[in-house]
Amino acid sequence: MGRRRHVRGWMAYAKSAISSQQIIDAAIRVLARQGYARTSLLEIAKEAGMSKGALHYHYPTKEALIHAVLEAACNAVQARTVEAWSPSDNPFEALRKSLEELWATRVQRTDEALVVADLLALSLYEESLRATLAEFYELGARQIREYLEEHLVSLGFEPLISLDLLPRVVIGMLDGLVMQAFVDPDALSPDDVVDAIQTIAVSIFAPGTEAK
Repeated sequence: MGRRRHVRGWMAYAKSAISSQQIIDAAIRVLARQGYARTSLLEIAKEAGMSKGALHYHYPTKEALIHAVLEAACNAVQARTVEAWSPSDNPFEALRKSLEELWATRVQRTDEALVVADLLALSLYEESLRATLAEFYELGARQIREYLEEHLVSLGFEPLISLDLLPRVVIGMLDGLVMQAFVDPDALSPDDVVDAIQTIAVSIFAPGTEAK
């Protein structure tokens, strides 16, 4: 009897986890299509193929769901950018490839990237979203810093500005330019963007005694 209750409990937990993921996936699709301001819980429930009551069981408020969605969207975008920082014998070529992937992740307008951008704008007024977004940016900056330390600093190149600031500058350039690309897709060439950001980033490093 006890074992049966344990199995039933595990199955209920697994079903609940699947339903929660189903809701999050549906919410990301709807939010990417029409944005936070135009999205209701009823629309998300319909997209997930369940009743609004079933959705409320997992997420009692729209705010609770949005926090879970934001975390999932940030994780999806970060998973792709992590893959961009691959090792290479040519650190400058590898840096370029990584920047190309970081740009593509933003400009290709995946559902997750659109949700992050939409909720980033919302965070101007909704303070509760800022902690998750801050973690998102912190991880992105840490990825860039670790790459620069391993592939440029280790070769004797010395940064002319703080390595804590430089990754934030790179991310700021990427995010600022991609917003312009959203409103005017023909204004920017991907190659030109990557060339410019790579040139700026590398120019901030000066050869040290080991690199000369």
